[in-house]
Amino acid sequence: MFRLCVLASGSSGNCIYFSADGHHWLIDAGISGKEINNRLNILGVGLENIEGVFVTHEHDDHISSLALLGKRHGVELFANLGTAEAIESSLDGKKLQWNIFPNGSRFNVKNIIEVEPFSVPHDAMDPVGFVIYKGTLKIAIVTDIGVATTLVKQRLRGCRIIVMESNHEPKLLNNSKRPWSLKQRISGRHGHFSNEQAAELIAEVADQNLKTIYLAHLSSECNKPQIAFESMRKTLCKLNLADVS
Repeated sequence: MFRLCVLASGSSGNCIYFSADGHHWLIDAGISGKEINNRLNILGVGLENIEGVFVTHEHDDHISSLALLGKRHGVELFANLGTAEAIESSLDGKKLQWNIFPNGSRFNVKNIIEVEPFSVPHDAMDPVGFVIYKGTLKIAIVTDIGVATTLVKQRLRGCRIIVMESNHEPKLLNNSKRPWSLKQRISGRHGHFSNEQAAELIAEVADQNLKTIYLAHLSSECNKPQIAFESMRKTLCKLNLADVS
């Protein structure tokens, strides 16, 4: 049995829970440990059940409680070397125990799942998305990405579930009171996906295997859920995939 739930998503914090065959993991830990535990409790589990955290990159909205989980709760931490070093450099000399993976290398976890990290364009040291394999089930998580590379498209094809960034609506971003430099960063090649970019990528990779899309990392200021949803819905209808949830 496989289970997935987005506990938090956005610039205020990111954390995704998933489980398989009674084992429990997180992707990122960008909200407080207390809040992670509260949200896990709603699902009938708690921090004491979490066995590992897979880290996409070192930005604070993805790692704010990572040291707590690793040191106090003994949770295994998985990251590539660049991300691990970037995180430790921000911890004032604190050292964490890491399971280091190379990007592009698919690895087995407890003989339950396989995880494949892949590089994504974002303004971090060595950011990744993840593909998770459980038998014939394939799930992809891409929450911070500026542009869809050929590699990203290859990894997303054939997925049953995709967690996809749909950060901003360009008009709302341009009309916001944010500094011009920040607007350029967000909309740049190493920034964040717009609703249109998310829909365009799904149009390229979706097939009959795809059953569920989670729209993630929506900006509270420069996006609206109904706009992001409608953009994706139109794309799915054009692909005759209107039954995708």
